[in-house]
Amino acid sequence: MAMIEEPLYPIALLIDELKNDNIQLRLNSIHRLSTIARALGEERTRKELIPFLSENNDDDDEVLLAMAEELGVFLPYVGGVQHANVLLRPLETLCTVEETRVRDKAVASLCRIGDQMREHDVVDYFIPMMKRLAAGEWFTARVSACGLFHVAYPSALEALKMELRVIYSQLCQDDMPMVRRSAATNLRKFASTVEAVHLKTDIMSIFKNLMQDDQDSVRLLAVEGCAALGKLLGPQDSVAHILPVMVNFSQDKSWRVRYMVANELYELCEAVGPQPTRSELVPAYVHLLRDNEAEVRIAAARKVTGFCRILNPEITIQQILPCVKELSTDSSQHVRSALASVIMGMAPVLGKDATIEQLLPIFLSLLKDEFPDVRLNVISKLDQVNQVIGIDLLSQSLLPAIVELAEDRHWRVRLAIIEYIPLLASQLGVRFFDDKLGALCMQWLKDKVYSIRDAAANNVRRLAEEFGPEWAMEHIVPQVLDMINNPHYLYRMTVLHVISLLAPVMGSDITCSKLLPVVIGSSKDRVPNIRFNAAKVLQSIIPLVDRSVVEKTIRPCLVELNEDPDVDVRFFGGQALQSSDQVMLMS
Repeated sequence: MAMIEEPLYPIALLIDELKNDNIQLRLNSIHRLSTIARALGEERTRKELIPFLSENNDDDDEVLLAMAEELGVFLPYVGGVQHANVLLRPLETLCTVEETRVRDKAVASLCRIGDQMREHDVVDYFIPMMKRLAAGEWFTARVSACGLFHVAYPSALEALKMELRVIYSQLCQDDMPMVRRSAATNLRKFASTVEAVHLKTDIMSIFKNLMQDDQDSVRLLAVEGCAALGKLLGPQDSVAHILPVMVNFSQDKSWRVRYMVANELYELCEAVGPQPTRSELVPAYVHLLRDNEAEVRIAAARKVTGFCRILNPEITIQQILPCVKELSTDSSQHVRSALASVIMGMAPVLGKDATIEQLLPIFLSLLKDEFPDVRLNVISKLDQVNQVIGIDLLSQSLLPAIVELAEDRHWRVRLAIIEYIPLLASQLGVRFFDDKLGALCMQWLKDKVYSIRDAAANNVRRLAEEFGPEWAMEHIVPQVLDMINNPHYLYRMTVLHVISLLAPVMGSDITCSKLLPVVIGSSKDRVPNIRFNAAKVLQSIIPLVDRSVVEKTIRPCLVELNEDPDVDVRFFGGQALQSSDQVMLMS
Protein backbone atom coordinates (compact mmCIF):
# COMPACT_ATOMS: atom_id res chain seq x y z
CA MET A 1 0.00 0.00 0.00
CA ALA A 2 2.86 2.33 0.89
CA MET A 3 4.38 1.72 -2.53
CA ILE A 4 1.16 2.75 -4.25
CA GLU A 5 0.75 5.93 -2.20
CA GLU A 6 4.37 7.07 -2.42
CA PRO A 7 4.13 8.70 -5.90
CA LEU A 8 1.20 10.77 -4.60
CA TYR A 9 3.33 12.22 -1.80
CA PRO A 10 4.95 15.15 -3.68
CA ILE A 11 1.65 16.49 -5.03
CA ALA A 12 -0.08 15.95 -1.68
CA LEU A 13 2.69 17.80 0.10
CA LEU A 14 2.51 20.64 -2.41
CA ILE A 15 -1.26 20.92 -1.91
CA ASP A 16 -0.84 21.07 1.86
CA GLU A 17 1.89 23.71 1.70
CA LEU A 18 0.05 25.88 -0.86
CA LYS A 19 -2.97 25.93 1.47
CA ASN A 20 -0.87 26.79 4.52
CA ASP A 21 -1.47 30.15 6.19
CA ASN A 22 2.28 30.78 6.38
CA ILE A 23 3.27 32.71 3.24
CA GLN A 24 6.91 31.61 3.50
CA LEU A 25 5.87 27.95 3.32
CA ARG A 26 3.75 28.69 0.25
CA LEU A 27 6.65 30.55 -1.38
CA ASN A 28 9.06 27.71 -0.62
CA SER A 29 6.73 25.20 -2.21
CA ILE A 30 6.51 27.28 -5.40
CA HIS A 31 10.30 27.55 -5.58
CA ARG A 32 10.46 23.74 -5.31
CA LEU A 33 8.07 23.16 -8.23
CA SER A 34 10.85 21.89 -10.48
CA THR A 35 11.89 19.33 -7.86
CA ILE A 36 8.30 18.17 -7.45
CA ALA A 37 7.87 17.96 -11.24
CA ARG A 38 10.96 15.76 -11.53
CA ALA A 39 9.57 13.47 -8.82
CA LEU A 40 6.20 13.22 -10.57
CA GLY A 41 7.54 12.73 -14.09
CA GLU A 42 6.49 14.54 -17.28
CA GLU A 43 3.07 12.92 -17.75
CA ARG A 44 1.84 13.37 -14.19
CA THR A 45 3.20 16.93 -14.19
CA ARG A 46 1.03 17.68 -17.24
CA LYS A 47 -2.06 15.90 -15.94
CA GLU A 48 -1.92 16.70 -12.21
CA LEU A 49 0.53 19.46 -11.27
CA ILE A 50 -0.25 21.99 -14.02
CA PRO A 51 -4.07 21.69 -13.64
CA PHE A 52 -3.66 22.13 -9.89
CA LEU A 53 -1.57 25.27 -10.41
CA SER A 54 -4.15 26.58 -12.89
CA GLU A 55 -6.86 26.29 -10.24
CA ASN A 56 -4.70 27.65 -7.41
CA ASN A 57 -6.38 30.84 -6.23
CA ASP A 58 -3.66 32.14 -3.91
CA ASP A 59 -4.25 35.81 -3.25
CA ASP A 60 -0.68 36.73 -2.24
CA ASP A 61 1.23 38.60 -4.93
CA GLU A 62 4.63 37.24 -3.90
CA VAL A 63 3.44 33.66 -4.36
CA LEU A 64 1.86 34.46 -7.73
CA LEU A 65 5.02 36.29 -8.85
CA ALA A 66 7.17 33.28 -7.95
CA MET A 67 4.75 30.98 -9.82
CA ALA A 68 4.86 33.16 -12.95
CA GLU A 69 8.65 33.05 -12.90
CA GLU A 70 8.88 29.29 -12.31
CA LEU A 71 6.44 28.43 -15.11
CA GLY A 72 8.60 30.32 -17.61
CA VAL A 73 11.34 27.70 -17.28
CA PHE A 74 9.03 24.69 -16.93
CA LEU A 75 9.17 23.34 -20.49
CA PRO A 76 11.64 20.51 -19.73
CA TYR A 77 9.39 19.20 -16.94
CA VAL A 78 6.24 18.86 -19.08
CA GLY A 79 7.91 16.98 -21.93
CA GLY A 80 9.47 19.74 -24.03
CA VAL A 81 8.13 22.00 -26.79
CA GLN A 82 5.58 19.47 -28.05
CA HIS A 83 3.68 19.88 -24.78
CA ALA A 84 4.33 23.61 -24.29
CA ASN A 85 0.62 24.40 -24.67
CA VAL A 86 -0.19 22.95 -21.21
CA LEU A 87 1.72 25.82 -19.59
CA LEU A 88 -0.39 28.50 -21.26
CA ARG A 89 -3.47 28.05 -19.08
CA PRO A 90 -1.94 28.89 -15.66
CA LEU A 91 0.03 31.77 -17.16
CA GLU A 92 -3.11 33.09 -18.86
CA THR A 93 -4.75 33.24 -15.44
CA LEU A 94 -1.77 35.09 -14.00
CA CYS A 95 -1.99 37.62 -16.86
CA THR A 96 -5.33 38.81 -15.47
CA VAL A 97 -4.37 39.56 -11.84
CA GLU A 98 -4.29 43.11 -10.53
CA GLU A 99 -0.63 43.24 -9.43
CA THR A 100 1.47 44.69 -12.27
CA ARG A 101 4.64 42.80 -11.36
CA VAL A 102 2.82 39.46 -11.57
CA ARG A 103 1.30 40.29 -14.96
CA ASP A 104 4.64 41.49 -16.34
CA LYS A 105 6.39 38.32 -15.20
CA ALA A 106 3.59 36.14 -16.62
CA VAL A 107 3.84 37.95 -19.98
CA ALA A 108 7.63 37.52 -19.98
CA SER A 109 7.22 33.79 -19.28
CA LEU A 110 4.61 33.44 -22.03
CA CYS A 111 6.95 35.20 -24.50
CA ARG A 112 9.76 32.87 -23.51
CA ILE A 113 7.56 29.80 -24.03
CA GLY A 114 6.00 31.18 -27.23
CA ASP A 115 9.42 31.75 -28.78
CA GLN A 116 10.15 28.03 -28.36
CA MET A 117 6.76 26.68 -29.49
CA ARG A 118 6.27 25.07 -32.89
CA GLU A 119 4.55 27.29 -35.46
CA HIS A 120 1.35 25.22 -35.68
CA ASP A 121 1.14 25.15 -31.85
CA VAL A 122 1.41 28.93 -31.77
CA VAL A 123 -1.49 29.12 -34.21
CA ASP A 124 -3.56 26.44 -32.43
CA TYR A 125 -2.94 27.41 -28.80
CA PHE A 126 -0.93 30.62 -28.29
CA ILE A 127 -2.89 32.94 -30.59
CA PRO A 128 -6.34 31.83 -29.30
CA MET A 129 -5.12 32.44 -25.73
CA MET A 130 -3.85 35.89 -26.74
CA LYS A 131 -7.15 36.73 -28.43
CA ARG A 132 -9.04 35.71 -25.26
CA LEU A 133 -6.86 38.08 -23.25
CA ALA A 134 -7.34 40.88 -25.81
CA ALA A 135 -11.11 40.46 -25.53
CA GLY A 136 -11.02 40.16 -21.74
CA GLU A 137 -13.69 41.97 -19.77
CA TRP A 138 -11.21 43.19 -17.18
CA PHE A 139 -8.56 45.68 -18.40
CA THR A 140 -5.67 43.71 -16.88
CA ALA A 141 -6.12 40.93 -19.45
CA ARG A 142 -6.04 43.43 -22.32
CA VAL A 143 -2.94 45.12 -20.90
CA SER A 144 -1.15 41.75 -20.84
CA ALA A 145 -2.29 40.85 -24.37
CA CYS A 146 -0.39 43.83 -25.84
CA GLY A 147 2.93 42.29 -24.83
CA LEU A 148 2.33 39.01 -26.70
CA PHE A 149 1.63 40.11 -30.29
CA HIS A 150 5.28 40.22 -31.38
CA VAL A 151 5.64 36.55 -30.43
CA ALA A 152 2.45 35.35 -32.11
CA TYR A 153 2.44 37.40 -35.32
CA PRO A 154 5.32 35.77 -37.28
CA SER A 155 3.72 32.30 -37.04
CA ALA A 156 0.27 33.37 -38.25
CA LEU A 157 -1.09 32.94 -41.78
CA GLU A 158 -1.91 36.04 -43.84
CA ALA A 159 -5.62 36.20 -42.97
CA LEU A 160 -4.85 35.73 -39.28
CA LYS A 161 -2.13 38.36 -39.44
CA MET A 162 -4.64 40.89 -40.73
CA GLU A 163 -6.96 40.00 -37.84
CA LEU A 164 -4.12 40.47 -35.33
CA ARG A 165 -3.30 43.91 -36.74
CA VAL A 166 -6.97 44.89 -36.39
CA ILE A 167 -7.08 43.61 -32.79
CA TYR A 168 -3.92 45.57 -31.91
CA SER A 169 -5.41 48.69 -33.48
CA GLN A 170 -8.52 48.22 -31.30
CA LEU A 171 -6.34 47.88 -28.18
CA CYS A 172 -4.67 51.18 -29.09
CA GLN A 173 -8.14 52.80 -28.98
CA ASP A 174 -9.28 51.02 -25.81
CA ASP A 175 -11.40 52.95 -23.31
CA MET A 176 -8.85 52.31 -20.55
CA PRO A 177 -5.68 54.47 -20.63
CA MET A 178 -3.70 51.62 -19.05
CA VAL A 179 -4.41 49.43 -22.09
CA ARG A 180 -3.45 52.19 -24.52
CA ARG A 181 -0.23 52.77 -22.56
CA SER A 182 0.64 49.08 -22.82
CA ALA A 183 -0.12 49.13 -26.55
CA ALA A 184 2.09 52.20 -27.03
CA THR A 185 4.93 50.61 -25.05
CA ASN A 186 4.84 47.38 -27.05
CA LEU A 187 4.30 48.94 -30.48
CA ARG A 188 8.04 48.86 -31.28
CA LYS A 189 8.25 45.11 -30.69
CA PHE A 190 5.10 44.41 -32.69
CA ALA A 191 6.19 46.70 -35.54
CA SER A 192 9.52 44.87 -35.86
CA THR A 193 7.63 41.68 -36.85
CA VAL A 194 5.19 43.30 -39.30
CA GLU A 195 5.88 43.24 -43.05
CA ALA A 196 7.16 46.49 -44.63
CA VAL A 197 4.00 47.02 -46.73
CA HIS A 198 1.78 46.92 -43.63
CA LEU A 199 4.29 48.91 -41.58
CA LYS A 200 3.65 52.00 -43.70
CA THR A 201 -0.13 51.62 -43.56
CA ASP A 202 -1.54 49.77 -40.55
CA ILE A 203 1.28 50.42 -38.07
CA MET A 204 1.64 54.09 -38.99
CA SER A 205 -2.13 54.47 -38.63
CA ILE A 206 -1.91 52.97 -35.14
CA PHE A 207 1.07 55.23 -34.35
CA LYS A 208 -0.79 58.38 -35.44
CA ASN A 209 -3.80 57.42 -33.30
CA LEU A 210 -1.56 57.05 -30.26
CA MET A 211 0.09 60.38 -31.00
CA GLN A 212 -3.33 62.06 -30.90
CA ASP A 213 -4.31 60.46 -27.58
CA ASP A 214 -5.73 62.85 -25.00
CA GLN A 215 -3.58 61.25 -22.25
CA ASP A 216 -0.03 62.60 -22.14
CA SER A 217 1.14 59.32 -20.54
CA VAL A 218 0.12 57.53 -23.77
CA ARG A 219 1.65 60.13 -26.08
CA LEU A 220 5.02 60.11 -24.31
CA LEU A 221 5.21 56.29 -24.58
CA ALA A 222 4.46 56.58 -28.28
CA VAL A 223 7.23 59.18 -28.61
CA GLU A 224 9.61 56.72 -26.93
CA GLY A 225 9.16 54.39 -29.90
CA CYS A 226 9.66 57.01 -32.63
CA ALA A 227 13.33 56.37 -33.26
CA ALA A 228 12.85 52.59 -33.38
CA LEU A 229 9.98 52.97 -35.85
CA GLY A 230 12.06 55.38 -37.90
CA LYS A 231 14.85 52.83 -38.25
CA LEU A 232 12.33 50.20 -39.37
CA LEU A 233 10.80 52.53 -41.98
CA GLY A 234 14.07 53.82 -43.46
CA PRO A 235 15.18 57.46 -43.98
CA GLN A 236 12.68 58.45 -46.68
CA ASP A 237 9.57 57.18 -44.91
CA SER A 238 10.86 58.43 -41.56
CA VAL A 239 11.06 61.94 -42.96
CA ALA A 240 7.51 61.60 -44.33
CA HIS A 241 5.81 59.96 -41.34
CA ILE A 242 7.89 60.28 -38.13
CA LEU A 243 9.72 63.58 -38.49
CA PRO A 244 6.62 65.87 -38.63
CA VAL A 245 5.19 64.14 -35.57
CA MET A 246 8.39 64.64 -33.53
CA VAL A 247 8.72 68.27 -34.58
CA ASN A 248 5.10 68.86 -33.60
CA PHE A 249 5.55 67.16 -30.23
CA SER A 250 8.64 69.21 -29.42
CA GLN A 251 6.03 71.90 -28.65
CA ASP A 252 3.45 69.63 -27.00
CA LYS A 253 1.40 71.17 -24.19
CA SER A 254 2.63 68.46 -21.79
CA TRP A 255 6.19 68.93 -20.50
CA ARG A 256 6.49 65.16 -20.00
CA VAL A 257 5.97 64.61 -23.73
CA ARG A 258 8.52 67.31 -24.56
CA TYR A 259 10.92 65.68 -22.09
CA MET A 260 10.56 62.37 -23.95
CA VAL A 261 11.09 64.12 -27.30
CA ALA A 262 14.31 65.66 -25.94
CA ASN A 263 15.45 62.17 -24.94
CA GLU A 264 14.62 60.56 -28.29
CA LEU A 265 15.51 63.31 -30.77
CA TYR A 266 19.18 62.33 -31.10
CA GLU A 267 18.28 58.70 -31.92
CA LEU A 268 15.82 59.92 -34.56
CA CYS A 269 18.60 61.93 -36.21
CA GLU A 270 20.34 58.68 -37.07
CA ALA A 271 17.14 57.35 -38.66
CA VAL A 272 16.32 60.36 -40.87
CA GLY A 273 19.86 61.28 -42.00
CA PRO A 274 21.95 64.49 -41.87
CA GLN A 275 19.99 66.80 -44.21
CA PRO A 276 16.56 66.53 -42.49
CA THR A 277 18.36 66.78 -39.15
CA ARG A 278 19.84 70.16 -40.09
CA SER A 279 16.67 71.55 -41.65
CA GLU A 280 13.96 70.16 -39.34
CA LEU A 281 15.36 68.72 -36.12
CA VAL A 282 17.89 71.43 -35.21
CA PRO A 283 15.16 74.11 -34.81
CA ALA A 284 13.11 71.65 -32.73
CA TYR A 285 16.16 70.85 -30.59
CA VAL A 286 16.94 74.55 -30.07
CA HIS A 287 13.36 75.01 -28.91
CA LEU A 288 13.80 72.21 -26.37
CA LEU A 289 17.09 73.68 -25.10
CA ARG A 290 15.13 76.87 -24.34
CA ASP A 291 12.06 75.12 -22.93
CA ASN A 292 10.21 76.66 -19.98
CA GLU A 293 10.53 73.47 -17.90
CA ALA A 294 13.88 72.68 -16.28
CA GLU A 295 13.35 68.92 -16.68
CA VAL A 296 13.07 69.33 -20.46
CA ARG A 297 16.19 71.51 -20.60
CA ILE A 298 18.07 68.89 -18.54
CA ALA A 299 17.13 66.12 -20.99
CA ALA A 300 18.06 68.29 -23.98
CA ALA A 301 21.37 69.40 -22.40
CA ARG A 302 22.46 65.79 -21.87
CA LYS A 303 22.21 65.19 -25.64
CA VAL A 304 24.09 68.29 -26.75
CA THR A 305 27.42 66.59 -27.48
CA GLY A 306 25.82 63.73 -29.41
CA PHE A 307 23.74 66.21 -31.40
CA CYS A 308 26.79 68.34 -32.25
CA ARG A 309 28.66 65.30 -33.60
CA ILE A 310 25.97 64.91 -36.29
CA LEU A 311 26.18 68.58 -37.31
CA ASN A 312 29.07 70.45 -38.89
CA PRO A 313 30.99 72.94 -36.68
CA GLU A 314 29.45 75.98 -38.42
CA ILE A 315 25.86 74.99 -37.54
CA THR A 316 26.96 74.05 -34.01
CA ILE A 317 28.54 77.47 -33.46
CA GLN A 318 25.68 79.40 -35.06
CA GLN A 319 22.65 77.59 -33.60
CA ILE A 320 23.61 75.28 -30.71
CA LEU A 321 26.37 77.24 -28.96
CA PRO A 322 24.18 80.29 -28.12
CA CYS A 323 21.79 77.91 -26.32
CA VAL A 324 24.71 76.26 -24.52
CA LYS A 325 25.87 79.69 -23.29
CA GLU A 326 22.37 80.35 -21.94
CA LEU A 327 22.26 76.95 -20.22
CA SER A 328 25.63 77.59 -18.53
CA THR A 329 23.96 80.41 -16.58
CA ASP A 330 20.58 78.66 -16.22
CA SER A 331 18.63 79.35 -13.04
CA SER A 332 18.47 75.61 -12.29
CA GLN A 333 21.64 74.04 -10.89
CA HIS A 334 20.49 70.67 -12.26
CA VAL A 335 20.46 72.05 -15.81
CA ARG A 336 23.96 73.45 -15.37
CA SER A 337 25.11 70.15 -13.87
CA ALA A 338 23.68 68.18 -16.82
CA LEU A 339 25.42 70.53 -19.25
CA ALA A 340 28.71 70.30 -17.33
CA SER A 341 28.66 66.51 -17.59
CA VAL A 342 28.71 66.60 -21.43
CA ILE A 343 30.08 69.98 -22.53
CA MET A 344 33.67 68.71 -22.58
CA GLY A 345 32.73 66.38 -25.45
CA MET A 346 32.03 69.41 -27.67
CA ALA A 347 35.73 70.34 -27.76
CA PRO A 348 36.80 67.65 -30.29
CA VAL A 349 33.78 68.58 -32.47
CA LEU A 350 34.57 72.31 -32.54
CA GLY A 351 38.35 72.03 -32.90
CA LYS A 352 41.11 73.96 -31.12
CA ASP A 353 40.43 77.54 -32.28
CA ALA A 354 36.67 77.42 -31.76
CA THR A 355 37.11 75.67 -28.41
CA ILE A 356 39.50 78.37 -27.14
CA GLU A 357 37.36 81.20 -28.48
CA GLN A 358 33.82 79.90 -27.87
CA LEU A 359 33.86 76.96 -25.47
CA LEU A 360 36.57 77.88 -22.97
CA PRO A 361 34.68 80.88 -21.53
CA ILE A 362 31.66 78.60 -20.89
CA PHE A 363 33.94 75.99 -19.41
CA LEU A 364 35.49 78.60 -17.06
CA SER A 365 32.10 79.90 -15.94
CA LEU A 366 31.01 76.35 -15.04
CA LEU A 367 34.27 75.81 -13.13
CA LYS A 368 33.35 78.85 -11.01
CA ASP A 369 29.76 77.70 -10.45
CA GLU A 370 28.50 78.07 -6.89
CA PHE A 371 27.33 74.43 -6.82
CA PRO A 372 30.13 71.87 -6.42
CA ASP A 373 28.38 69.19 -8.53
CA VAL A 374 28.64 71.45 -11.57
CA ARG A 375 32.38 72.03 -11.03
CA LEU A 376 33.04 68.35 -10.40
CA ASN A 377 31.23 67.30 -13.58
CA VAL A 378 33.53 69.57 -15.56
CA ILE A 379 36.71 68.34 -13.88
CA SER A 380 35.79 64.67 -14.38
CA LYS A 381 35.87 65.08 -18.19
CA LEU A 382 38.96 67.30 -18.57
CA ASP A 383 40.88 64.81 -20.72
CA GLN A 384 38.56 65.57 -23.67
CA VAL A 385 39.52 69.27 -23.56
CA ASN A 386 43.18 68.55 -22.82
CA GLN A 387 43.44 66.61 -26.10
CA VAL A 388 42.21 69.66 -28.02
CA ILE A 389 43.73 72.79 -26.41
CA GLY A 390 46.76 71.41 -24.55
CA ILE A 391 47.82 71.22 -20.94
CA ASP A 392 49.34 74.68 -20.53
CA LEU A 393 46.20 76.62 -21.37
CA LEU A 394 44.04 74.13 -19.49
CA SER A 395 46.12 74.29 -16.30
CA GLN A 396 45.82 78.07 -16.11
CA SER A 397 42.05 77.76 -15.72
CA LEU A 398 41.99 74.40 -13.94
CA LEU A 399 44.13 75.00 -10.88
CA PRO A 400 42.08 77.76 -9.20
CA ALA A 401 38.94 75.61 -9.41
CA ILE A 402 40.69 72.55 -7.95
CA VAL A 403 42.18 74.59 -5.10
CA GLU A 404 38.77 76.07 -4.35
CA LEU A 405 37.16 72.63 -4.29
CA ALA A 406 39.99 71.21 -2.19
CA GLU A 407 39.29 73.82 0.48
CA ASP A 408 35.49 73.75 0.28
CA ARG A 409 33.82 73.99 3.69
CA HIS A 410 31.66 70.91 2.91
CA TRP A 411 33.77 67.82 3.56
CA ARG A 412 31.82 65.78 1.01
CA VAL A 413 32.95 68.19 -1.72
CA ARG A 414 36.56 67.83 -0.61
CA LEU A 415 36.08 64.05 -0.64
CA ALA A 416 34.74 64.11 -4.19
CA ILE A 417 37.68 66.10 -5.58
CA ILE A 418 40.16 63.75 -3.89
CA GLU A 419 38.62 60.83 -5.78
CA TYR A 420 39.27 62.68 -9.07
CA ILE A 421 42.94 63.44 -8.36
CA PRO A 422 44.35 60.12 -9.73
CA LEU A 423 42.22 60.62 -12.86
CA LEU A 424 43.56 64.15 -13.26
CA ALA A 425 47.08 62.90 -12.66
CA SER A 426 46.79 60.32 -15.43
CA GLN A 427 45.15 62.86 -17.79
CA LEU A 428 47.44 65.82 -17.16
CA GLY A 429 50.78 64.13 -16.50
CA VAL A 430 53.41 63.94 -13.81
CA ARG A 431 54.93 67.39 -14.46
CA PHE A 432 51.64 69.18 -13.95
CA PHE A 433 50.93 67.13 -10.84
CA ASP A 434 54.32 67.89 -9.26
CA ASP A 435 53.96 71.60 -9.92
CA LYS A 436 50.33 72.10 -8.99
CA LEU A 437 48.71 69.28 -7.03
CA GLY A 438 51.37 67.67 -4.84
CA ALA A 439 50.93 70.16 -2.00
CA LEU A 440 47.16 69.59 -2.01
CA CYS A 441 47.62 65.86 -1.48
CA MET A 442 49.71 66.52 1.62
CA GLN A 443 47.20 69.06 2.84
CA TRP A 444 44.37 66.50 2.69
CA LEU A 445 46.35 64.07 4.88
CA LYS A 446 46.01 66.66 7.68
CA ASP A 447 42.29 67.31 7.22
CA LYS A 448 40.12 67.47 10.34
CA VAL A 449 37.64 64.90 8.94
CA TYR A 450 38.66 61.23 9.09
CA SER A 451 36.94 60.33 5.80
CA ILE A 452 39.09 62.93 4.03
CA ARG A 453 42.30 61.65 5.60
CA ASP A 454 41.35 58.07 4.71
CA ALA A 455 40.56 59.01 1.08
CA ALA A 456 43.80 61.04 0.89
CA ALA A 457 45.78 57.98 2.06
CA ASN A 458 44.19 55.85 -0.68
CA ASN A 459 44.86 58.69 -3.11
CA VAL A 460 48.60 58.55 -2.27
CA ARG A 461 48.63 54.80 -3.00
CA ARG A 462 46.89 55.26 -6.35
CA LEU A 463 49.33 58.02 -7.32
CA ALA A 464 52.28 55.77 -6.44
CA GLU A 465 50.75 53.11 -8.70
CA GLU A 466 50.23 55.67 -11.50
CA PHE A 467 53.68 57.33 -11.45
CA GLY A 468 55.80 54.51 -10.00
CA PRO A 469 57.78 53.84 -6.78
CA GLU A 470 60.73 56.06 -7.80
CA TRP A 471 58.49 59.09 -8.23
CA ALA A 472 56.69 58.34 -4.96
CA MET A 473 60.04 57.97 -3.15
CA GLU A 474 61.10 61.41 -4.36
CA HIS A 475 57.87 63.39 -4.05
CA ILE A 476 55.51 61.66 -1.60
CA VAL A 477 57.26 59.39 0.90
CA PRO A 478 59.59 61.99 2.54
CA GLN A 479 56.71 64.40 3.18
CA VAL A 480 54.48 61.64 4.55
CA LEU A 481 57.17 60.33 6.89
CA ASP A 482 57.88 63.83 8.22
CA MET A 483 54.32 63.87 9.60
CA ILE A 484 55.26 61.15 12.11
CA ASN A 485 56.66 63.92 14.33
CA ASN A 486 53.37 65.82 14.37
CA PRO A 487 52.23 66.42 17.97
CA HIS A 488 48.63 65.35 17.14
CA TYR A 489 48.30 61.57 17.39
CA LEU A 490 45.60 61.41 14.65
CA TYR A 491 48.08 62.65 12.06
CA ARG A 492 50.66 60.12 13.24
CA MET A 493 47.96 57.47 12.83
CA THR A 494 47.39 58.68 9.25
CA VAL A 495 51.09 58.13 8.52
CA LEU A 496 50.80 54.51 9.64
CA HIS A 497 47.73 54.07 7.43
CA VAL A 498 49.59 55.49 4.41
CA ILE A 499 52.56 53.19 5.08
CA SER A 500 50.29 50.12 5.16
CA LEU A 501 48.89 51.14 1.76
CA LEU A 502 52.21 52.11 0.19
CA ALA A 503 54.25 49.08 1.29
CA PRO A 504 52.82 46.66 -1.34
CA VAL A 505 53.39 49.28 -4.08
CA MET A 506 56.89 50.40 -3.08
CA GLY A 507 58.52 46.97 -2.93
CA SER A 508 60.57 45.17 -0.29
CA ASP A 509 63.73 47.28 -0.46
CA ILE A 510 62.08 50.68 0.06
CA THR A 511 59.71 49.21 2.64
CA CYS A 512 62.62 47.84 4.72
CA SER A 513 64.87 50.88 4.38
CA LYS A 514 62.37 53.76 4.65
CA LEU A 515 58.95 52.64 5.87
CA LEU A 516 59.68 49.92 8.39
CA PRO A 517 61.90 52.05 10.69
CA VAL A 518 59.07 54.58 11.05
CA VAL A 519 56.63 51.82 12.06
CA ILE A 520 59.14 50.37 14.56
CA GLY A 521 59.56 53.85 16.05
CA SER A 522 55.78 54.26 16.29
CA SER A 523 55.54 51.04 18.32
CA LYS A 524 57.12 53.01 21.19
CA ASP A 525 54.72 55.97 20.89
CA ARG A 526 53.23 57.29 24.12
CA VAL A 527 49.66 56.90 22.75
CA PRO A 528 48.32 53.30 22.90
CA ASN A 529 46.24 53.80 19.72
CA ILE A 530 49.44 54.50 17.78
CA ARG A 531 51.17 51.44 19.26
CA PHE A 532 48.41 48.96 18.38
CA ASN A 533 48.06 50.46 14.89
CA ALA A 534 51.81 49.99 14.53
CA ALA A 535 51.26 46.30 15.42
CA LYS A 536 48.58 46.03 12.68
CA VAL A 537 50.86 47.66 10.10
CA LEU A 538 53.71 45.33 11.05
CA GLN A 539 51.35 42.38 10.57
CA SER A 540 50.51 43.62 7.05
CA ILE A 541 54.21 44.12 6.20
CA ILE A 542 55.31 40.60 7.31
CA PRO A 543 54.33 38.88 3.99
CA LEU A 544 56.14 41.58 1.98
CA VAL A 545 59.66 41.27 3.46
CA ASP A 546 62.31 38.57 3.82
CA ARG A 547 62.32 36.12 6.70
CA SER A 548 65.54 37.63 8.07
CA VAL A 549 63.83 41.04 8.42
CA VAL A 550 60.90 39.44 10.21
CA GLU A 551 63.23 37.56 12.56
CA LYS A 552 65.68 40.37 13.36
CA THR A 553 63.51 43.49 13.23
CA ILE A 554 59.77 42.85 13.28
CA ARG A 555 59.46 39.95 15.72
CA PRO A 556 61.43 41.54 18.62
CA CYS A 557 59.20 44.63 18.31
CA LEU A 558 56.05 42.48 18.40
CA VAL A 559 57.32 40.61 21.47
CA GLU A 560 57.54 43.96 23.27
CA LEU A 561 54.06 44.96 22.13
CA ASN A 562 52.72 41.60 23.30
CA GLU A 563 53.84 42.57 26.82
CA ASP A 564 52.54 46.15 26.66
CA PRO A 565 50.63 47.49 29.70
CA ASP A 566 47.64 48.38 27.45
CA VAL A 567 45.22 45.49 26.80
CA ASP A 568 44.42 46.53 23.21
CA VAL A 569 48.10 46.86 22.31
CA ARG A 570 48.74 43.39 23.75
CA PHE A 571 45.81 41.97 21.73
CA PHE A 572 46.96 43.33 18.34
CA GLY A 573 50.61 42.67 19.20
CA GLY A 574 49.71 39.05 19.97
CA GLN A 575 47.82 38.69 16.68
CA ALA A 576 50.77 40.04 14.69
CA LEU A 577 53.16 37.82 16.63
CA GLN A 578 51.12 34.75 15.65
CA SER A 579 51.35 35.83 11.99
CA SER A 580 55.13 36.18 12.25
CA ASP A 581 55.41 32.75 13.86
CA GLN A 582 53.35 31.20 11.04
CA VAL A 583 55.62 32.81 8.44
CA MET A 584 58.68 31.51 10.24
CA LEU A 585 57.24 27.97 10.36
CA MET A 586 56.18 28.00 6.69
CA SER A 587 59.59 29.16 5.53
